[in-house]
Amino acid sequence: MVTRKRLRSILTALGLYVMAALLIGYFGVNAFSGNRGLKAKQDIDQQMAALSAELGRLKLERVQWQRRVALLKADNLDADMLDERARALLDYAHPHELVQMLEPRPHPAEPARSNGP
Repeated sequence: MVTRKRLRSILTALGLYVMAALLIGYFGVNAFSGNRGLKAKQDIDQQMAALSAELGRLKLERVQWQRRVALLKADNLDADMLDERARALLDYAHPHELVQMLEPRPHPAEPARSNGP
């Protein structure tokens, strides 16, 4: 009888330790790979770095466009810029000018087109 009580107390303690270990393991796994875990934080940090780089590129592009628009305003009109825009819009070229036609660059998300087999 005494051995059964001792066995039962040992098994109860062992069961409690196992349950505690499983509970700690569950929270540990979720802390690493859960929706708000360490792995998700690394993914968010990578996205932030990529978006920050894109933001810097877009700011630079915006500054360039603002500079070009400023050259077309009436108060400080640049003759070369006006001539470039007029020729582009009217498809006009002087008879003595050399014109080189280029294919437009594909968008980075689009696959490159091939000209044949």
